[in-house]
Amino acid sequence: MRSGRPSAPALPDEARAELLDFEVTRELRGLGAARAEPVARHLVAAAIYLDDDPALALAHARAASALASRIAAVREAVGLAAYHAGEFTTALAELRAARRLDGSPRHLAVMADAERGLGRPERALLLARDPAAAELDEASRVELLIVVSGARRDLGEPAAAVLLLQDEAASTRLEPWTPRLWYAYAEALLAAGRPTDAARWFVSVATVDHDEETDAAERALLLGGGEPAGEIEPG
Repeated sequence: MRSGRPSAPALPDEARAELLDFEVTRELRGLGAARAEPVARHLVAAAIYLDDDPALALAHARAASALASRIAAVREAVGLAAYHAGEFTTALAELRAARRLDGSPRHLAVMADAERGLGRPERALLLARDPAAAELDEASRVELLIVVSGARRDLGEPAAAVLLLQDEAASTRLEPWTPRLWYAYAEALLAAGRPTDAARWFVSVATVDHDEETDAAERALLLGGGEPAGEIEPG
């Protein structure tokens, strides 16, 4: 009898179990080798495809979950892949399940952004007030701040969106999240009716966005951007 469960996608050769993070590998040991090996490979495959083919990444993460649904890292993988695939309801359910299993608040920003994706910015603000947000590392804290600023824009409160980011944006210390932070700040300025300031910040983003994560250069050009906003240290 067929179960109706979608068949697992084929595993690519490059999805090798030994590439999995050591801590996750340790979590899988209780499954036994026969189950741990395919779970590990599906998790690695999910990570491989996450950016370029999130739907396939989600299929691999779900295949891992079908074999090991009680492991936090597996549910986390499903949640993150669902988020990247735009399946925000699934993302929220899976990331909540992962948090129940391991107690970590590290994906509060993703969960809050999923709420925004579902048209519920007020719920994003509630997540930002979670007491466990105080435990976040700096990168996760800034990502949550970016999401909250976006939620304020969603609610028609652009001035509040600007205020949330201006202190962080004023720092000239470059971090991996700096392009996203400055981009969000430029978006908030634009929403607040300050296109000249927004253009200068889009120029600043383009100056440091070496990996071209954003379309800041195009945005700056459309707004007639001039000099970067403030002094920028070399990356």
